[in-house]
Amino acid sequence: MAGPAAQPGDPAPAVPEDSTPAVPADPASAARRAVPAWTAWLGTAVRLGLAVVWGWAGLAKIADPAEAAQAVRAYEILPEGLVKPVGYALPFLELALALLLVIGLGVRLVAGVSTLLLLTFIAGIASAWARGISIDCGCFGGGGHVDASQTEYLQEILRDTGFLLLAGWLLWRPRTKFSVDGWLAS
Repeated sequence: MAGPAAQPGDPAPAVPEDSTPAVPADPASAARRAVPAWTAWLGTAVRLGLAVVWGWAGLAKIADPAEAAQAVRAYEILPEGLVKPVGYALPFLELALALLLVIGLGVRLVAGVSTLLLLTFIAGIASAWARGISIDCGCFGGGGHVDASQTEYLQEILRDTGFLLLAGWLLWRPRTKFSVDGWLAS
């Protein structure tokens, strides 16, 4: 049988001290804690892999800035006044992205810049392909006009899409092992 109904002025029922609420106070922090540990290790591999890509691309172009500018010119997208500045600056941007990824500083921001850069590269390659311009992309040095039989647009777009997926992972899960970001957060 049920006990007597509570009357106004009755003291509140006692709650045991060791009881805890069934729902966490901050669901977002509970979700962060629920992330499996392997994702940080995978993120570290992704971060370092993308760093190798940017480092390789930047180092391949930095030795010959005129060749890098020629690769930019071959796309026939930018006005001539922007070809040299973009061609000369691109290797330094790629090397800066590589360095930041290696040390793990600003990983989400670097992943965002990487995403924008890779989307730009994919759009440039697709544009050259659609317009029937026969070029080597110049992504890892070289570049410029080539014979139509030497173009590899589909492979270049697929490769850059793979790199885009790496950048996307870091946008989604920027916390990685052995990073300055992790050290600053602790």
